[in-house]
Amino acid sequence: MTRLTRRSVLVAGAALPLFSINSRPAHAAEFAYKFANNATDSHPLNVRGKEAAARVKEKTGGRVDIQVFPNSQLGSDTDTLSQLRSGAVEFFTLSGLILSTLVPVASINGIGFAFKDYGQVWPAMDGALGSHVRAEIAKRGLYAFGKQYDNGYRQITSSTKPIKTPEDLNGFKIRVPPSPLWTSMFKAFGAAPTSINFSETYSALQTRLVDGQENPLAIIETGKLYEVQKYLTVTNHMWDGFWFLANKKAWEAMPADVRAIVEAEFNASAITQREDIAKLNATLQGTLESKGLQFVQTDAALFRAALKKAGFYAEWKEKFGAEAWKVLEDAVGGLA
Repeated sequence: MTRLTRRSVLVAGAALPLFSINSRPAHAAEFAYKFANNATDSHPLNVRGKEAAARVKEKTGGRVDIQVFPNSQLGSDTDTLSQLRSGAVEFFTLSGLILSTLVPVASINGIGFAFKDYGQVWPAMDGALGSHVRAEIAKRGLYAFGKQYDNGYRQITSSTKPIKTPEDLNGFKIRVPPSPLWTSMFKAFGAAPTSINFSETYSALQTRLVDGQENPLAIIETGKLYEVQKYLTVTNHMWDGFWFLANKKAWEAMPADVRAIVEAEFNASAITQREDIAKLNATLQGTLESKGLQFVQTDAALFRAALKKAGFYAEWKEKFGAEAWKVLEDAVGGLA
């Protein structure tokens, strides 16, 4: 029979926690990362993002476990961008117009009436223009995936009159997000833009502090803005997408073969999400019309000409720089 001494008990006891520290349960992920975004849980961004995360976990044999945090659960866009940069959050999808607070050229896709349709958007953002922006993003300690997720084209709504021509915007009181690009564009039309947080937009429209606003169809529907607006003008005046961003250190901590799987799966989901948004927009028009909004069609060429005459494009060409502007114009044609 083995004799237990004080020394043998102490040695055995010391070995137990040592074994626990050095061992990792078979089911534990080697890379447990967080993916944050500001979309609702049911938004195609999250539906497809969760599918990508599941495929990544399967294809990496459980080495990578990406947990999705929708609906700004981890903080506002600005807060989460800071967390991404510090490494507290590993992945984040963000509008280029908001990312421009860190990477100025990231808002170039939001230039008014630049993209005629999606036939111009995706070749540009999947091609040279997207590459140009990604290179600037990389200089800020972030890594941007090759495929953007779709946010959508923005449309104008009004409670007072249908907006059919640029002249209809003269003196028009419109709510815009806090952004120099938005304010600059609507001032160029002679409108009276007011920066108001989205949470206050409904009441601002209800009390007639402003007569109209602009947003993608999905936001107009979910925000119930049709209750305080009468007309919806299909202007497609700005296109916006979500950059899929990674903290550079966290990204490079994964082996190259693992990184390839992660990016491939989220890029694949981006393509599917784009198709989802296209179908959703078609459905939303009917939904909004059934709720009383009158849809108005416009000629984008008239609006683009008005912006050019007002010097809007020349101003932003100077701000973005000749190199970035050339890449944009190579994709959409001459603007300034």
